[in-house]
Amino acid sequence: MLWRNNQQKILLLKVVIHTAALLPIINLYYQAISVQLFADPVKTVIHFTGIGAFNLLLITLLVSPLAKYFKLGYLLRVRRLLGLYSFFYALLHLFNFIAFDLQFDFTLMFNEIIKRPYITVGMVAFSLLTLLAITSLNFLKRKLGRTWQKLHNSIYLIVILVAIHFYWSVKSELIEPSVYIGLTLLLLIVRRYKVMSLLSSKKPN
Repeated sequence: MLWRNNQQKILLLKVVIHTAALLPIINLYYQAISVQLFADPVKTVIHFTGIGAFNLLLITLLVSPLAKYFKLGYLLRVRRLLGLYSFFYALLHLFNFIAFDLQFDFTLMFNEIIKRPYITVGMVAFSLLTLLAITSLNFLKRKLGRTWQKLHNSIYLIVILVAIHFYWSVKSELIEPSVYIGLTLLLLIVRRYKVMSLLSSKKPN
């Protein structure tokens, strides 16, 4: 009975996550297509998808502490879904930048990655997040074995890189990126034992 109750909670959580993740994106592109984003539509779309990816990444990292503190083990069953949606938003963020800012000029994109540190950092974070998304498939998880966990521990590096990318990308109004840096540091402090164990395991014998 308890197992069935948890399964129902997991199903409900997944429905909520799908709804909360997809509806804002659908609404955003609807407003963009119907010319309802008046101020700076390109900036709005790029910013919205980037912040969405960051928010979902932070929530993904928050799942384990919440599950442990409140003894809600079933929350761990939706962690992968949240991570995949973070990747989905990050993919849209990159696509919007390439399509609307760069007009699919890949030579310009390469130059931007080389010349602009915030884009360099962002691309490193996106590359790592892509790797995590691909290896989240069950058969790859089984195939990688212990290497899988080591690979997915890079999520801590990713969230730091994303925070730096956001801060460096803003030329003014640094309050919002500063708040996100604070949230990132707070989350890393909450998970400090995990982070410290990872750091100590990398020290040479």
